[in-house]
Amino acid sequence: MLGIINYNSGNLASVQNAILKLGGEVRIESNPEKLKSYDRLILPGVGAFGEAMEHLEKSGMKESILEFAKSGKPLLGICLGMQLLFQKSYEFGEHLGLGLIEGEIIKFDKKLLKEDEKIPHMGWNLVQKTKNSPLLKDLEETFYLYFVHSYYLGDFKNAIGISHYGVDFTALVQKDNLLGIQPHPEKSHNVGLKILENFLKFS
Repeated sequence: MLGIINYNSGNLASVQNAILKLGGEVRIESNPEKLKSYDRLILPGVGAFGEAMEHLEKSGMKESILEFAKSGKPLLGICLGMQLLFQKSYEFGEHLGLGLIEGEIIKFDKKLLKEDEKIPHMGWNLVQKTKNSPLLKDLEETFYLYFVHSYYLGDFKNAIGISHYGVDFTALVQKDNLLGIQPHPEKSHNVGLKILENFLKFS
């Protein structure tokens, strides 16, 4: 059984529907006490980093996520959910994240973008595989995914896929059982569904 962590941040239904389409057993979970009962978890999210961390802390989800991560079972962060896995973000100030993976989240610099490129980075963009990972099984060396974000991870230490928007940035990460995807797989058609399918089989 896969659990989607509900902490009042993100379009949970679209992720749930994508998993159901793949034939997976999935439940949206609001009770931090129950996270340990799942085989794998997805941490989704849209919105501001600081507010999201505040929700996780106040709801008790933060400690439960940290415990789940220690268990070795697969945990996938999507979009803001991926960013929350890291140590720190500079979105509207300076905010500590879950600290599960080393790295900091920073804002795209307008000066590095082309004239027709705006912030947020929104739309389809090319992703290049940088390491083999079960999450990217049966995908080509390059593929397109759908992005919506203003902040990014510039650290490539745990990158398994990178993209470019003014600068190279990490699009997908893996550190042991911890995985993250900056774009939205549930909005990325067949390639996104394949990544989610691979996560359902990840062990």
